[in-house]
Amino acid sequence: MKKPQTNKIKLISYSNLAWTEPIVGPPDEYAEDTELFTKIIKEHSIIKPKTLLHLGCGAGGNYYTFKKYFKVTGIDISKDMLKMAKKINPEVIYHNDDMRCLKLDKAFDAVAIPDSIGYMVTKKDLKRAISSAYNHLKPGGVLLIVAHIKEEFKENNFLYTGSNEDVEITVFENNYIADPSSATYEATIIYLIRKKGKLKIYSDRHIIGLFKLEVWLDIFKEFEFVVKKIKIEHSYDRFILGEGKYPLIIFACTKQSGF
Repeated sequence: MKKPQTNKIKLISYSNLAWTEPIVGPPDEYAEDTELFTKIIKEHSIIKPKTLLHLGCGAGGNYYTFKKYFKVTGIDISKDMLKMAKKINPEVIYHNDDMRCLKLDKAFDAVAIPDSIGYMVTKKDLKRAISSAYNHLKPGGVLLIVAHIKEEFKENNFLYTGSNEDVEITVFENNYIADPSSATYEATIIYLIRKKGKLKIYSDRHIIGLFKLEVWLDIFKEFEFVVKKIKIEHSYDRFILGEGKYPLIIFACTKQSGF
């Protein structure tokens, strides 16, 4: 008797699955939140924001909205993500670089980190990323960061789906705090990808930074930012499996004039 065929779970890096981003997260999924980010930048900026530096831009899901209001420059450490971003938004300027040590010979009216600040898993790296943003921000401009706060973080499971003509994708994500005393949590992701009905299963695991509010505020204070905190409570409700909460904080950090 033949053994039944099974689909082995293959380990794969997130960059290798960059092509799935526009399918699972099309631009309209980002539009509502990105409109909010734009509104907050404009409300808290002392100068008129015309240029935007986006750190950790990924596949560029926010650009459908950002590019309507700003001349955008995107930075990401993943060449595969930038390849997808360029395909979808060719008018945006891109640089393959690390937000922690970025050195562009240019300052911007606004800097945004709406998705990727969690990849800073130590306080040192978090401070380096914020320092980099500060150095590329004009006086009077706004640094916008979307983050988890450790005191409010909850473990959750998420489900994302998407399809095009011959590909169907289902993504499960589990957020888990392995060590309550640490400043990180685990995001383990399972991809079910069917191409013309043929299933392949992939897994990926990310370690994400999870800092207390006082850590954030202490770093912002070092750079003399004027900080406004805005809570987002329901942005991910439609993706949460079962009951759960996924609160996020937007930090709108205005760089004082003269610095």
